[in-house]
Amino acid sequence: MSIKHLDQWLADEKAIFERLETGPGPGVARLDQVVGLTGLELMQAILNGELPYAAIAKTLDFVLVHVSKGHATFQGTPGPQLLNPLGTVHGGWFATLLDSALGCAVHTMMPAGRSYTTAELGVNLVKAITPKVPRVRAEGTVIHCGRQLATAEARLVGPDGTLYAHATTTCLVFDLPTA
Repeated sequence: MSIKHLDQWLADEKAIFERLETGPGPGVARLDQVVGLTGLELMQAILNGELPYAAIAKTLDFVLVHVSKGHATFQGTPGPQLLNPLGTVHGGWFATLLDSALGCAVHTMMPAGRSYTTAELGVNLVKAITPKVPRVRAEGTVIHCGRQLATAEARLVGPDGTLYAHATTTCLVFDLPTA
């Protein structure tokens, strides 16, 4: 285990949780809060605690830790509430973290007035996560973003660089309703 990386990950997480605690908390942003924002501006506002973050992140114990154009990273804690009957983290949690990183990476590419939805998600689990793994990061990167389709890839890694899963997505891109 890379203590240096884990220490940095925990410090990042602490600073982000402090910002999120002073903001609106989990929920859904109102239309008047997001109209006119690019996808990157919206994701940065969530990360800065200015807009609500997705409630599922609180439920499943993960948090957005980084966004930039074409990239999004989430960090998660694989706790005992996520274990399957065999004592390893449930594959649905892997998929949720990866889908979040993939979708939010695509979201950062959206101009104001445009959005996306996941049309296809492919996940490959390559190593089990046990309660001994303190944190993992899902790192998503856009491969292509066009007018109608976007594709992205993501990796789920531990602080020591261990690869636990990787995924790809195809997203439909569309105009947001104006009403």
